[in-house]
Amino acid sequence: MSEELFQKMSQSIVDGDADAAVALAKEAITTGVPPLDAITKGFVTGVNIVGDAFGRGEAYLPELVMAGEAMKAAVTTLDPELKKQGTERRTLGKVVIATVDGDIHEIGKSLVATMLGASGFEVYDLGVDVEIEKIIGTALNVNADIIAMSALLTTTMVKQKEVIEELDKEGLRGKFKVMVGGAPVTRDWVKTIGADGFSEDAIGAVNIAKQLIGAA
Repeated sequence: MSEELFQKMSQSIVDGDADAAVALAKEAITTGVPPLDAITKGFVTGVNIVGDAFGRGEAYLPELVMAGEAMKAAVTTLDPELKKQGTERRTLGKVVIATVDGDIHEIGKSLVATMLGASGFEVYDLGVDVEIEKIIGTALNVNADIIAMSALLTTTMVKQKEVIEELDKEGLRGKFKVMVGGAPVTRDWVKTIGADGFSEDAIGAVNIAKQLIGAA
């Protein structure tokens, strides 16, 4: 019975059907399926299927967004039960993510945050137009493993560099891995500013984050 339910959970993510995902999460709770199993054996399987399809060029950004939203809805439904049972998900690591100061682009950053959360990271999404001090301060407060920064404008890319320079200045550079992303970001830019990794899409960002913390 559980196997059939896990299959439906996976399919709800593949279909990007948040309502179905929530209904299946509730069904898991009422039928006594461990919420951790529902996430890892059911919903995450769907995320991986969509991610693989996206990587092969067989799925597109809207499908990725919908899958991410369905996953978020399922996990939100299951989280109270996880806490009640005292079996909170083992997180892979903590990520502080933001669109840099002066830049108000939301979609790409939010998608990466959603997919990181769906893949087992604890994500602190600071939103858009976030000042350097807030990014670094939050990373210190939550004891983050990774700082992830998005910039969609060539004029705001420099803020990614400034965050790294500030980390250097404060002797904190070794404490955090730094990921950057956004349309104008290139491998050359990553090398120039001394970032630890970058990706052109959300699924790639998850893989990079896993590599950076040694979980890949």
